[in-house]
Amino acid sequence: MAQEERLVLDHFTYDDAWELGSMLVKMARERQAPVAIDIRRGGQQLFHAALPGSTPDNDAWIDRKRRVVERYGCASFLVGARFRAKGTTFEESSRLDPDTYAAHGGAFPIAVRGAGVIGTVVVSGLPQAEDHAMVVEALERFKGVGGR
Repeated sequence: MAQEERLVLDHFTYDDAWELGSMLVKMARERQAPVAIDIRRGGQQLFHAALPGSTPDNDAWIDRKRRVVERYGCASFLVGARFRAKGTTFEESSRLDPDTYAAHGGAFPIAVRGAGVIGTVVVSGLPQAEDHAMVVEALERFKGVGGR
């Protein structure tokens, strides 16, 4: 929750989506990370990239993780951790279809001050903690540029 509070943006435009997505692509290329990246605002996909080594399965994971953020309003990694902290798993206890929802790291809410969660940024292709960390690092860099 602390990450979500710290990474609230002042605005998020089409150009911001391009900049954040391009930043994630650059980071992934530097690390030779076989990931797919997706950024949405509301129901509209504003950015998508699939890097070498990613597969169509990564797009399916993106959709499943994104739906968790849309439903719970916080990072997919945090949702999964909350279930584990209760001694269970998301799949066992959420009563949601695991073919539709996945509480695995890599999906993060895009929140705008005064508006709340308006979209998602998702990375898929690495172990879940690394997917999550890449998104958080990119949002930290993005927010640091121009004081968004």
